[in-house]
Amino acid sequence: MSRPAKIIIDLAAIQANCRLAQTFAPYSKTVAVIKADAYGHGAVEVAQALEPLVEMFTVSCLEEALVMRVNGLSKPILLLEGCFDETELEVATDNQCELVVHSRLQLEQLLNTTIARPLNIWLKIDTGMHRLGILPEEVATIYATLAASSNVNNIILMTHFAHADDVGGAHTVMQISRFETCIAPIVDNANQKVELSMANSAAILAWHQTRVDWHRPGILLYGLSPFAKPIDEASKLIPAMNFESQVIALRKILTGESVGYGCTWTAQRPSVIATIAVGYGDGYPRSAKSGTPVLINGHRAPLAGRVSMDLISVDVTDLANVQIGDNALLWGKALSANEVAVWADTIGYELVTRMPKRVTRVFVN
Repeated sequence: MSRPAKIIIDLAAIQANCRLAQTFAPYSKTVAVIKADAYGHGAVEVAQALEPLVEMFTVSCLEEALVMRVNGLSKPILLLEGCFDETELEVATDNQCELVVHSRLQLEQLLNTTIARPLNIWLKIDTGMHRLGILPEEVATIYATLAASSNVNNIILMTHFAHADDVGGAHTVMQISRFETCIAPIVDNANQKVELSMANSAAILAWHQTRVDWHRPGILLYGLSPFAKPIDEASKLIPAMNFESQVIALRKILTGESVGYGCTWTAQRPSVIATIAVGYGDGYPRSAKSGTPVLINGHRAPLAGRVSMDLISVDVTDLANVQIGDNALLWGKALSANEVAVWADTIGYELVTRMPKRVTRVFVN
């Protein structure tokens, strides 16, 4: 019998979340974000499930795209960070990739490299995120340069939001305004429609102004809300990852006795402690504090003491009839990874994305 820690990925939930996003932006084409192994959910399997529903996929880099091609995925793939040098351009071309161009260096490499066929280019504009992207005042010039190049087929104008999870926040309003202002001369003077892309998960759900030609759902595909507070639009998302293990030991301890490394949790009453076969070696965050909820047979119980590499301890004193072999849900449909993340001083994105290979992964639906 194998170690019981496992993650169960519900592919039907991912499909349902994708369809939900499309109801908010019914006239937008979908670029499904499957970078970082589909946020820890398995990029190949997720892409296979989503391929009938979306127009294209996006990943961070060429290496991630090539994994898709080796596994038979045929839809176009957008490289969010573009190419890192000239040698990648030909490989990207041969593998039906589209490129983000976010810097002058990438522009020069594209213009000065011989490739077999022209590429679709997503020109990224820095409207306020201040990580990647060209400055708004450079957009018209660089767009014209790209349009004149024989290496370029079509150009999509895009930006990325820094704070779209702040519903109604001034920063996103400012970014939308900057984007619309800097692209206006291009859109107004173009001989054909200029395609646009703004909306990430939070914007799809909360910012109707951003639902343009292409949207880019990421974390919402996996059923996690990008918002710190509940909003109606995110309430129908279905978490796709269940992270589970089992109780492997039970013991009674007396008042004043401690549990785990460092003796950071001390019993305030006679207590029953369940040991669960999961730890930070399985992706459960070491930073999770005592009190972090764990579901034992569907009932909440608090984490007791430090997370170790292979094990956690849970105070099940208030639960009846806990037995060795009982199910322990660390996060999933009945306990959001976002809630656990708060106890671990992080975000749900990180929890689901960093799952190690030691944990058995099971795909359902």
